[in-house]
This record gives sequence, structure tokens and C-alpha cells, in this order.
Amino acid sequence: MFCFREMTTVEDTGNGVRRRILAHGGKMMAVEVSFDTGAVGPMHSHPHEQLTCVLSGRFRFTIDGETYDVATGDTLYKKPHVLHGCVCLEAGALLDTFTPQREDFLR
Repeated sequence: MFCFREMTTVEDTGNGVRRRILAHGGKMMAVEVSFDTGAVGPMHSHPHEQLTCVLSGRFRFTIDGETYDVATGDTLYKKPHVLHGCVCLEAGALLDTFTPQREDFLR
């Protein structure tokens, strides 16, 4: 029930992007993703519902063909199977919440 940051590990996914699984269980998962300026979250889709909260920095997100710049405090919703991706405009971090869990992140 308690997930302490100091007990999590950071995975370098390459190209200026790092991922930290904060908590998971049941049907939910919380993941912090850190980006260097200019790093790209490539366009992709998956069967999970996803909420993304911008913890810090600025990003240009494209979701289902719509593109907007977002910043600290903004939140985005992504339906299952919808194409989405981002470019980091100013180094920062995102909090992604998925349901169901991203089993591919746990391998």
C-alpha cells in the first residue's frame, strides 16, 4: 500500500528519456517519465487508458491528430488504441497513470 521513491529504480529507455515505475497492482500503474530537452516520446498506441500529468517542464503532445503545447500542471487523457506522442520543449517529467497495468513495463 505504500510505495517509497527511494525503493524504486530508474530505467534509461534511451535518447534522453528515463522511466521510474512508482507503484502498480490490481489494474493500475503509476510511472514517472523524465525527459531531457529535445527528447521524443515516439508516436505509439496501446490498449491501456492513460492519464498524463505534467509534473515539470514543457512538452508538445500529439493525441489522435491534435497537437498542443502543455506545461506544469496540465493533464492529458488518452483513450485506448489512440495514437499519441510528444517532444520535450523544456526538460521535465510526466506522471503517467495506466489502467490496466503496463505488463510490458514489468518485464
